[in-house]
Amino acid sequence: MGEFPAGLPHRRGGDRRPPARTASVPPRSRGTPRHYAALDLGTNNCRLLIARPQGDGFAVVDAFSRIVRLGEGLATTGRLSDAAIERTIAALRVCAEKLKRRNVTLARSVATEACRRASNGQAFMERVLAETGIHLDIISAEEEARLAVLGCHVLLEPGDGPALVFDIGGGSTELVLIDTATPVPTVRDWHSAPWGVVSLTESVGGVVGDDAARAAIYGRMRALVADSFAPFAARLPRFPARPDTPPRLLGTSGTVTTLASVHLGLERYDRAQVDGLIAPAAAMRRISQDLAGLSLPDRAALPCIGRERADLVVAGCAILEGILDLWPAERLGVADRGIREGILRRLMETA
Repeated sequence: MGEFPAGLPHRRGGDRRPPARTASVPPRSRGTPRHYAALDLGTNNCRLLIARPQGDGFAVVDAFSRIVRLGEGLATTGRLSDAAIERTIAALRVCAEKLKRRNVTLARSVATEACRRASNGQAFMERVLAETGIHLDIISAEEEARLAVLGCHVLLEPGDGPALVFDIGGGSTELVLIDTATPVPTVRDWHSAPWGVVSLTESVGGVVGDDAARAAIYGRMRALVADSFAPFAARLPRFPARPDTPPRLLGTSGTVTTLASVHLGLERYDRAQVDGLIAPAAAMRRISQDLAGLSLPDRAALPCIGRERADLVVAGCAILEGILDLWPAERLGVADRGIREGILRRLMETA
């Protein structure tokens, strides 16, 4: 039950909405709809989602996403650069205007790895509050992992065996082993590795040069990822434990949604086709290896990658291959949802 042919992508619907936490409450006019907002400021992206309750879930009212590269240069300097701060504050001003215009009732704004690591992270957050009115909450890697699971677990394939959910970010990668026997998954174990698409690219260098040079750089990326995953890999269950409970795998991040777009041959990104896709793991591995072998201009010329992602996508491929090495799932679920949706579910549950 719940099995799909390995060669066929599959999308699933459905939306169960889990539990709960808080934020700030501006005044609301009587009779106006309740709007909730979740803002996720990562190492690479700034994302905002505004929604209203609808049935057991929510309807999106407004959204915003911009690549800001807040963590650019952080791996070498330990600080957020002036240019990165300016880009990010410009994006947060757009978010602040949307929050005001949509008369948001309850909001939570979180910052992740870049602000956790940066020596000037606190000063940056104080400036954000002063200039935009947005209060950023730096969350731990563990909470980041749990929010990602909360936001996307409904897209897991049906089954009784253990499942691994992962989030490849800009500055870190979160891996979460879950048990889906309960309506809201139980977290059995989790791991945060210090490599995301920005931090890994900056530490090793871009995948450039001739074929041999690109292969060598990609190999170094793969080795670093494997080393960082090793403690978690040693704790994972061994397969096959039971033939009727194959391992399930679900990823949320720009890396997996971008690779899914390549897998589908899309000319432009289409969330409706990507969110909930279940693709053969072997196909996603093959795409990862093919992208790593391309020159930067050739990667930039591909639809759904472009210049904005061409320099970082290979690090994401190396991280994804590391995950496929430690978790032998035949299929990979793809989620264009995660932390923001997890925050919204918590907010609406406690409101």
